[in-house]
Amino acid sequence: MAAPVLQQPSFLLANLKVDSTTKPLLQRCQELVKVIDEYPAKELHLIFPWLVETVFGSLDGVIVGWNLRFLQARSNEYNIAMDFLDPSGPMMKLVYKLQAEDYKYEIPVSYLPGPVRASIHEGVLPDCPLFHNKLQFPLSGLLSLSLALNPFEFYMFNLASSLITPKNYPPGQLVSASDNAYFVLVDSYLKYFLPTEGNVPPSPFSDSRGSVSAPAPRSPSVPFAGYGIHSTSLLKRHISHQPCVNADPAAQEIWRSETLLQVFVEIWLHHYSLEMYQKLQSPQLALLQYRLSMSSMPCQPLAPPGSGTLHTYQVHLPLRSAPRGLLEEPFSPTEEHVLVVRLLVKHLHAFSSSLKPEQVSSSPSAHSHASPLEEFKRVVVQRFVQQKLYVFLQHCFGHWPLDASFRAVLETWLSYIQPWRYTGEKTNPLTDQNRSVPDKWASFVQENLLMYTKLFQGFLNRVIRTDLVNVKNALMVFRVAKVFAQPNLTEMIQKGEQLFLEPEHVLHHRQHRVFLTPGHGGSFLSARQPAGTDAVFRVKSHVYGLEGQDCQYKQMFGTELRGAVLKLIQIIAQARQTAKRISDHSAEVASNNSFMSWFGMGSSDLNNTFSGSEGGDETGECFKKTHEFLDRALENLCQIFRLNPGQLSQLMANLGSGQDDINSRQLPDCIQGENGLILTDLGRMQIINGLRRFEIEYQGDPELQPIRSYENAVLVRLLFRISSLVNDRFGNRMEALCSRPDFLGRLGRHYLAGPVAGASGRRKSPVTRRTLERNPQPRLSIRTLASYRTLLLLVMLYVMGALLSVGPLSCTLLILTGGVLYGVLLTLLGDKLKSH
Repeated sequence: MAAPVLQQPSFLLANLKVDSTTKPLLQRCQELVKVIDEYPAKELHLIFPWLVETVFGSLDGVIVGWNLRFLQARSNEYNIAMDFLDPSGPMMKLVYKLQAEDYKYEIPVSYLPGPVRASIHEGVLPDCPLFHNKLQFPLSGLLSLSLALNPFEFYMFNLASSLITPKNYPPGQLVSASDNAYFVLVDSYLKYFLPTEGNVPPSPFSDSRGSVSAPAPRSPSVPFAGYGIHSTSLLKRHISHQPCVNADPAAQEIWRSETLLQVFVEIWLHHYSLEMYQKLQSPQLALLQYRLSMSSMPCQPLAPPGSGTLHTYQVHLPLRSAPRGLLEEPFSPTEEHVLVVRLLVKHLHAFSSSLKPEQVSSSPSAHSHASPLEEFKRVVVQRFVQQKLYVFLQHCFGHWPLDASFRAVLETWLSYIQPWRYTGEKTNPLTDQNRSVPDKWASFVQENLLMYTKLFQGFLNRVIRTDLVNVKNALMVFRVAKVFAQPNLTEMIQKGEQLFLEPEHVLHHRQHRVFLTPGHGGSFLSARQPAGTDAVFRVKSHVYGLEGQDCQYKQMFGTELRGAVLKLIQIIAQARQTAKRISDHSAEVASNNSFMSWFGMGSSDLNNTFSGSEGGDETGECFKKTHEFLDRALENLCQIFRLNPGQLSQLMANLGSGQDDINSRQLPDCIQGENGLILTDLGRMQIINGLRRFEIEYQGDPELQPIRSYENAVLVRLLFRISSLVNDRFGNRMEALCSRPDFLGRLGRHYLAGPVAGASGRRKSPVTRRTLERNPQPRLSIRTLASYRTLLLLVMLYVMGALLSVGPLSCTLLILTGGVLYGVLLTLLGDKLKSH
């Protein structure tokens, strides 16, 4: 842009920048409202990029912006920001004001999602119309490519990108994903531009031609490969073929809705690898679509494969290639990112379900009278969201950590495959549990078959590796089983699989059908298809479009997956028994925690604590819930896969309570290594699922054990010092006494050479074995006198002696004599038992 144009509004921009660092948010917003109302678009043009960056932060994450993701409803700045950014507020007024003048703003290609950026550098323009006619070619080469976006696209791009851009937020700030300003703002934009009732409100401004300029719809009359094959700047040449922005008046009604959705989908969901992108756009898919469409439309003129079937521009740029590092981008969505995607999915279902009943019909006459918004509702989910959401969820299923945070991904998936939940119909929660899926949703299930079957298989692969004793993981298994157990849903899935597996030779004998291509891009208004679509073609198009023509489809109710489900049922049954055992044990321990336990009369076994479940908040009540969730999950799985009671009883026969008790006393599966035990993969799985565990017990010097709750800390330390002094001084004599083979030696060993804690015949770790190989020295241990139980017993004996007129000294002598006689008796009885 020329320098003289920059000078005139520089004072306005400079003043706003100064105010942004010195004035509070309320005063800044008030002044911005005045600027937007009073200044012409020519001067507002240059402050717009700065203002968007100030609000949402920079695309590189250096500038944080207004911190919308950390603004909670209870903060003072929340209402100020929401009023300013409201869909009908001052900020959008500025967007429309600039939109009427047809200004453009550049976004570097380097800030696009990884696969989009990589495909552009590979010379393939992505199929989304958001990127068509917008590439700018600077003199510096391919690495400096940028997109020229109109004000509305630029604003929405920055709004969507702020969710996934890593930023250096101040430490200590916590994100609440459901009620922060960003989440609520996205929700308000969805409701405004994708309304479930009424139409999208018109723009308050218009350009010289009578309407706000809309992006150009992709015209089907001009083939993608027809712009010129030998041109070295094909993308530049395509810009010159841009049709008039108002060529399609119907598009004016919903272009903002379509643009908003395209931006959200491309920025939030388009993060799979370049190889996956090329797979989805492979020529094999195009040839398959061509063959199917020709077999179903014999009356149409023939066209060669590749003419209008590929939804990408194959370009040959003479510029240098991008570095290899740009072609691969590891992507790990955050939990907040997934929750916003779920918000989008839920609203799109509500938006699509608000279609008028007369427009739901597939008859062409119904669509010919439909408004653009109604037509948009009819195809919005399948054409704009399905493909990228499927790959996004598949990526999350395969890469998300095996912990309870997967619940966000799970609920997003379950929200998508249950569109009937968002129809706006009021249902009774009590009767809703047993309500069958209406038959009208059969076509949705068929056209999204992989969303049900392939992702269910991905869930199975995850769940067999998670700790099902943990209540949060058990809840996820129950949720999935409950959803798939809805009456009529399994029948719809089976019908979809039957349609896909229908022999292919049958397709060529079908006449007067219309094949609906997946509609990967373009305005749907510019590519309307006849609606008399055969279900077989829809299902095959869906599966091959997402998995490729060479995919090996595994039936959800086939033998292989059924075996995996039976394995899961066994794991669930084992985890359920483990949870029940731990719950019973916790209840037993809780019942013993009475006042007397303070004196050591309760359970003092610290070696039997269970530590196999995730987190530290597992209580007996949580394990009861785990048992309940797994019980109901078993019932639902048996209902889904039609397992009869005999099959289930046979599975449970291998997991009886007797075996569970044996397993609870067994170590996890190990092999004996050179330095001790080594866990096998089976042993790791047993530990993760709480099926077996190592006995955790103290195996060192009893004198050095941690002070227990039933011991007096002061007495423990005092008695340890006394016994240490005695042992140091008389250690040699104690060793000589204990080494004697006669009765005195045996009596000395009884009192002075007690066993090391945990020195039983159990298999132990290498470190413990080396410790135990050292011969313990005879020593005096009087730590038992620090126990509250021992102290209480001594007090009772002295009180009884006082009642019997026995003095303290005499009572002490009697206690010592009784202790010696007790030791002598045990020594004699031990000798007799050994002789027998």
